[in-house]
Amino acid sequence: MIIVTITIENLKCQGCAATIKKGLYKFDEIKNVDVDVEKSVVDITFNGEDSNIESYKQKLANLGYPGKGNNNTISIARSFVSCAIGRVSK
Repeated sequence: MIIVTITIENLKCQGCAATIKKGLYKFDEIKNVDVDVEKSVVDITFNGEDSNIESYKQKLANLGYPGKGNNNTISIARSFVSCAIGRVSK
């Protein structure tokens, strides 16, 4: 079992956290996802290879939550959409 902590951009609320969890749980090997809104970090527990981490980071970026220091206008816009979807689907 591997645990990785990823610091992300654009994390605003529990709606964002819900979207992140839903998106990451699509990977079969992921066993647990914890999102700390205050610290803007995602802890991912998974079975598999360290190489999987890049796939998780890419998924987060596609949802609008790129790794710290990789933010841009498109990411910000995606995060607002993801946040809204997360609030509705909770």
